[in-house]
Amino acid sequence: MKVYFHFNIDGFSNCYVVTNEKTMEALIIDPGKITKEILEQIENGPFDLTAVLITHKHKSHVRGLETLRKIYKPKVYAADFEIAASEETLINGDGIIYAAGLQITHLALPGHSADSMAFKIGHIVFTGDTIFAGMIANTSSTYARSTLISNISTKILSQQDDIILMPGHGPPSTLAAEKNFNSTFQEIPKEYFR
Repeated sequence: MKVYFHFNIDGFSNCYVVTNEKTMEALIIDPGKITKEILEQIENGPFDLTAVLITHKHKSHVRGLETLRKIYKPKVYAADFEIAASEETLINGDGIIYAAGLQITHLALPGHSADSMAFKIGHIVFTGDTIFAGMIANTSSTYARSTLISNISTKILSQQDDIILMPGHGPPSTLAAEKNFNSTFQEIPKEYFR
């Protein structure tokens, strides 16, 4: 598995292309904008784009989905029916899906938005807008913030420290770095830490 990072200047968001060289399949996470470089990466593989994973439906993370659907026929996995467009690819709660020959764990992390999800592939967690380097997502209320912190505590902080976090905005981080330096996690009881 290889992960390629693409920065979308329009929404200052990150898009990731994940390839499986064994099956020659690819998936895209949060297609904020589909660029010539992304298309060339898929076509020059050549990879079969089999899936798109959406961490949440904010425009800076889904704007390129329409373009992808015109060119390819990927399954779109999202926690919002309008985006997923089928019962088969609508994901709720926590679970496992298989795409591009990879096992993908999806984790529901509501708080920033009702449909916020993270996707774990191997030792990488694509966090969308739930966790950034040094901070967590904005929320609309103290209840939403409490919900988000509770979900992060039980679903993310319990992972191994060497987990790489690939956020929807900003640079990548590691779980160990976030546990040590993210001020929000100083509020969380240490029993949630592995």
